[in-house]
Amino acid sequence: MKTCVLYSGGKDSSLMAVILQKLGYQVELVTLNFGVFNSFKPASKSAASLGFKHIVLDADTKIIEKATNIILNDGFPNNGINYIHKEALDMVSDSYDVIADGTRRDDRVPKLKDGEISSIENRKNIEYLNLHGFGYKTINYLSQNLFQIKKEQSNMENNSDYEVEIRYLINKWKGKNKTDEIFPVHLQSRVTGWKKEIKENI
Repeated sequence: MKTCVLYSGGKDSSLMAVILQKLGYQVELVTLNFGVFNSFKPASKSAASLGFKHIVLDADTKIIEKATNIILNDGFPNNGINYIHKEALDMVSDSYDVIADGTRRDDRVPKLKDGEISSIENRKNIEYLNLHGFGYKTINYLSQNLFQIKKEQSNMENNSDYEVEIRYLINKWKGKNKTDEIFPVHLQSRVTGWKKEIKENI
């Protein structure tokens, strides 16, 4: 089945892609770009390092602008990130039989409620899959055994999360101090390839 995994280049979405590929799904990794900053580049590198097809999907700039305004009005990112994620799922569901992402059990955002999942599956006649049954410890264990992972402080150049283009807009509209207030510094994990012993068996 033709399957889209919304892809950031991180260990969660990479693990989702590997699981589905091993189960026989025809996996394509898809990263949305809203045209304000080339945030897709780290994801492209990660996808290439694992040998997956990667597609950059051009999305409407109005979506990222609306999300950024939601975040600025709220003073925190949760509702704005969830808004983008729902728009992203809705967008890719027109071209795929199955859509998936790397959201896991202990994520706060982005995250769909059960009713929202049922709604998009019924409206679009697709299947939606995520890592809801997997917790942080399990994801870490599996990822460390499968992937080479680079960890560093999150910045505009080392990941392809939705927040990258949001950071760009907040920097532009309100300045870096406001961006740092809403998105505190945190560690970012990006997949840079297979573990050597795994690659030899692929």
